[in-house]
Formats: sequence, structure tokens, C-alpha cells
Amino acid sequence: MSYKSLKEEAYEANLEIPQRHLAIYTWGNVSSFDREKGVFAIKPSGVPYDKLKVDDIVVLSLEGEIVEGTLNPSSDTPTHLELYRAFPQLGGITHTHSPYATAWAQSMYSLPLLGTTHADHSQYPVPCTRLLSESEVIENYEKNTAKVIIEAINNPKTIQDVATQGAFPHLDKLNVEENPMMLVAGHGPFCWGKSASDSVYNSAVLEECCKMALFVKELKGNFEVFPQYIVKKHYERKHGEGAYYGQNK
Repeated sequence: MSYKSLKEEAYEANLEIPQRHLAIYTWGNVSSFDREKGVFAIKPSGVPYDKLKVDDIVVLSLEGEIVEGTLNPSSDTPTHLELYRAFPQLGGITHTHSPYATAWAQSMYSLPLLGTTHADHSQYPVPCTRLLSESEVIENYEKNTAKVIIEAINNPKTIQDVATQGAFPHLDKLNVEENPMMLVAGHGPFCWGKSASDSVYNSAVLEECCKMALFVKELKGNFEVFPQYIVKKHYERKHGEGAYYGQNK
């Protein structure tokens, strides 16, 4: 069985991380998932982007077994694996330590929805997970990182911080396709999408929105609820049956 195209997709997506200024050195990774074959391709651990080759990309099964590749996969592989298991509709996952998104994660604040740029991509704030417990870090750290992401998606009522402005308590569950971004408390952003390149795109969007929100905080000193009717308009003009943004008819 050939995994050439899957590895190429993961390779190209990983190269976008430094191109989009989302990470330096080896501070990030992208994976690409093939639903039909039940495998995903991911960046090898500790390999700099400028040294990375297509053949370096590692392919794994959803059982966590290496099916192609000679290098060790990313240390974040168990996080990607658990997310693909929980949400098989995902086609790609990106994790970086981009500075603005990571600053929000380290502050342990969800990213509030403050304007139309954010609303173009999501109708809700970007959640920040709870901190992992000591036992969750000591044993199965990377797997438990996925668990707190899944927990926040499946039970958003647990997300309580000043930046959410009461946006989550009325939701029983977040839609992962409509909410493709997450901040892991004290750690950094994880984003996903229908493909590996789509997940990188969402990572770049999140980084810019985090940057803008920080400037708003510096200028105003507080956050105000952005009108829902504007949020709805901007989200729906790009998504759904009545979308009219772009060239698709």
C-alpha cells in the first residue's frame, strides 16, 4: 500500500509552519489523516523544518503502530492519535507554539470573540482547556493533553474564565468542524481541519486573532460582548447554504 501522497501532504503542511511564522526551530508539527486507510502521517520528532524530507514523514495506524518510516514520530503523536480516534471527521491537526496564541494559553484565558475577523471563522470564543493534573502529566502526558481537549469539546459548560463572557454555558457540545481551534492551558494551540493544510490555515488565523485581541486589551483595558447579529452575518456569509463569500456558486 502506498502512502506517498499522504506523506507529501503532511510534508508540505509542516513546511508552512515556518513560512507562516508559527514556530521556530522544531516547535510544531502537523499530521494528515487518511480515513479510508485508517492511518495518519506526521512529522518526525526533533527534525528541523529546513532539514525535513518527504521520506522522513512517519505513517502510523490508529492503534499507534508505525506502518511506514524509520524515524521516531513527533512526541505529540499520542495527542494527534487520540483526537483522530475521537473525531474521525478530522483530516489534519496542527500544533505549534506560536507566540500570541501561546501567550493566551499560558494566561489560561479563552480567546474572546471581539470582531468580524474572528467571526469569519467561528461563532464562538476559542476555548482554553483546564490545566492537566499532576498525575495526568506524570503518566500518559501527551494522551491526556488530547483528553482535556476532548473534555472541553464534549462539555463546554466547564469552560469558565473571564474571556468567554458566558458564551459557552448554553452549549451542550462544541461542533469540531465549526470550532477548529483550541488553547491548551499553559501549553499552546491545537488546530484541526478537513486537511493538513486546512489545519495550518486555522492555526495562522488563530495566531492573528490572538494578536488582535491582545492589542484590544491594551487599548481598552477590558473586553466587550460583540453583537451576535454581526457575528451571525459574518459567519454565515462564509459558511453554510446561504454563503456568498468567494467564487463558489
